[in-house]
Amino acid sequence: MNKNKKGDNLIFDTHAHYDDERFDEDRDALLKQLHQDGISYILNAGASPESLDKTMELAEKYPFVYAALGIHPHEAEKMNEDIINKIRLLSQNHKVVAIGEIGLDYYYDNSPRDIQRYWFQRQIELARELKLPIIIHDRDAHEDTVNILKKTDVKQVGGIFHCFTGSAQMAMDMLKLNLYIAVGGPVTFKNARKTIEVVEAVPLEKLLVETDCPYLSPEPYRGKRNNSGYLVHVIRKIAEIKGISESEVAETTLKNAKTVFGLR
Repeated sequence: MNKNKKGDNLIFDTHAHYDDERFDEDRDALLKQLHQDGISYILNAGASPESLDKTMELAEKYPFVYAALGIHPHEAEKMNEDIINKIRLLSQNHKVVAIGEIGLDYYYDNSPRDIQRYWFQRQIELARELKLPIIIHDRDAHEDTVNILKKTDVKQVGGIFHCFTGSAQMAMDMLKLNLYIAVGGPVTFKNARKTIEVVEAVPLEKLLVETDCPYLSPEPYRGKRNNSGYLVHVIRKIAEIKGISESEVAETTLKNAKTVFGLR
């Protein structure tokens, strides 16, 4: 992949959580270094009521950081219309480019499933109102996630299927709903057969790269704190799977992300 020279950055990390406390000690220095080293843009995704303001602070402080605002299914029990109104108000800022991360998580079930479903749908309705794409979290909840996406006519706003864990056929079905498929560290894992099949099937023009940092570090950093600089390993793996250059993967996924988020 092309080396970064004089700010010629190439990579868009479409999903990160730099507001996480694990970055408290070195956040500023790390973000500045990442940008110098080739990370063009970072999308910081809100996940809890508390993270909304923190995400906005990051987006306002760093020109290359953008914000997604939403409440993760783990936090669904905390949701109310006041938070919806807060997201609506904050989204007037041009640095807010998506609603997320929102969705369903039946693996941990930290919030009752009926409450998860209600607020997932409600936040999609908000995204349609604001004409913003969504960022979808789906863990062990494929059927209900897809049903809600179809029911709410998500195709109108489109968005990103974050950390996609479904089949190649499901991925192709999601493309028909105007959704992009995001790939992160797990594609480098030894047991990544299903994800590799997804990358093989999905056209490069519909793929994005992401970290979900501080989580899901790729090999050889698995188990350590993730950061956007490790995306080079994800890009390398996608290039290997598709038989193309790393530069093409980086440049195309960056272009794709700018298209999703309406950036020039």
